[in-house]
Amino acid sequence: MENHWFTISQLNDQSWAISEYGHWEKVHSFLLTGKKRACLIDTGIGIADIAPVIHQLTDLPVTVVTTHVHWDHIGSHGSFEDILVHEEEADWLENGIKGLPLSQIRKDIGRDLTKPAPEEFNPETYVPYTGRPAGLIKDGDCIDLGGRTLSLIHTPGHSPGHVCVYDHATGFLFTGDLLYDETPVYAFYPTTNPADLVNSWVKIAAIDNVIRIFGSHNTLGLSPALLTEVEKAARTLRAQGLDQFGTGVHHFNGFSVKF
Repeated sequence: MENHWFTISQLNDQSWAISEYGHWEKVHSFLLTGKKRACLIDTGIGIADIAPVIHQLTDLPVTVVTTHVHWDHIGSHGSFEDILVHEEEADWLENGIKGLPLSQIRKDIGRDLTKPAPEEFNPETYVPYTGRPAGLIKDGDCIDLGGRTLSLIHTPGHSPGHVCVYDHATGFLFTGDLLYDETPVYAFYPTTNPADLVNSWVKIAAIDNVIRIFGSHNTLGLSPALLTEVEKAARTLRAQGLDQFGTGVHHFNGFSVKF
């Protein structure tokens, strides 16, 4: 299923990826449904409104889980009411993303498009969403969708309030910007923390019964064997004292990171 901007991929009968392959970030958002409600993990870049796609896929009430407050993950937050964010980034959501000027965001959102953007999109006037969340996430919180439980895991490093989502029903682990392939995971901005990111890798590597990993960029669906490589990478970076700013790009089996 594909519309003008979004590519919709069905992961199983109750799970979908909504991807933006026309932008160089190749961002994925994810819709998970239960018997009583739905969860939308992030809302995309904001070049096009993701809400009509979501309402086409489900008529259940939707809770938005924000993996982190960066512009490419909160683009359609304004189209939803029930928005959750980790307490460390509630201020970012209400008052703006720290450490990133609007001029840079506008440059990044409008460049290197490989698909035509909607006519109403204008990068020169684009403003990231700001607003008060409906609720705050803490590490270990769970969301009951009705016959389907999601665990929310605080995984700082890429940002202070970054969270991953583990779906107990399917074994799917949604890793946001903590882990993906093809391009480096970023932890070199002032608002990032390399040591925290490595600790978060160890944290997700310890999750049992992961069947598939879904990062928020690039390849859609990664083998759980990658978690073993993540744990090895964490040990290597710690042992060599490389989990700190300025040590550059580090390549491992299946992924890389930039500090």
